[in-house]
Amino acid sequence: MAKLASPCYLSFLIVVLACMISAAFSVADFNRNIDVTWGDGRGKIVNNGQLLTLSLDKTSGSGFQSKSQYLFGKIDMQLKLVPGNSAGTVTTYYLSSQGPTHDEIDMEFLGNVTGQPYTLHTNVFSQGKGGREQQFRLWFDPTADFHTYSILWNPQGIIFSVDGTPIREFKNMESIGVAFPKSQPMRVYSSLWDAEDWATQGGRVKTDWSKAPFTAAYRNYNADACVWASGKSSCRGATPGSAWMNQQLDATSYKRMRWVQKNFMIYNYCTDFQRFPQGLPKECSASKF
Repeated sequence: MAKLASPCYLSFLIVVLACMISAAFSVADFNRNIDVTWGDGRGKIVNNGQLLTLSLDKTSGSGFQSKSQYLFGKIDMQLKLVPGNSAGTVTTYYLSSQGPTHDEIDMEFLGNVTGQPYTLHTNVFSQGKGGREQQFRLWFDPTADFHTYSILWNPQGIIFSVDGTPIREFKNMESIGVAFPKSQPMRVYSSLWDAEDWATQGGRVKTDWSKAPFTAAYRNYNADACVWASGKSSCRGATPGSAWMNQQLDATSYKRMRWVQKNFMIYNYCTDFQRFPQGLPKECSASKF
């Protein structure tokens, strides 16, 4: 006959379960993790912290930032982009430090006229130097539903992913003299703003303000990351709970990334010989982009 669990053991299980449920909910609670930093009320946290919206009108856009700074981590966010005629608008989602030699890992969604696809613009800055743009079309309508956009940043490299599919990898190539973001803690930022002078078809298509306000929505923010506070990291090396710390693309993931790049990449700085007549950047010849 099986033994019944003791009351103390059952109480312990209940406490553990309660902590797990609390942790799961706190991960996505914007009130705990995010500060709306500008927009004069155009950025709103609603649904008990489960949903955040940013809006843009002719007067102002809006934006937010994470309460914590991170030095390496895996950041996930679900976004639903501005629907309809979003020409001239830019929705950003990125990591950045501050100062003239800042580091930055960029995802920017460039709006378009109704029926035309968004452009997902990516870039990596290290020690104040960017210019590493790759741009993609998406293989779905990013305005019809929420999709997950992820940035994995560890000492080996940076991986950009959409719904779990990697689209870009920027490896740490300090060994050949390419600067890599590894020492400056960064916050997560997002904004919705007007960039009609360049965002859509090189600025030829302007923002239609009769369609304002434009609104983008966010949910399920998750930062599985090393929190940086008081000059120290919360991480003590890789642990079973932080497999991302050593994660790299395996053969299957690499194949999926190459499929995206073959079918949906529309610009790659590493193939822009006209832009770099003196020779492509070092990292371009040392990797397969």
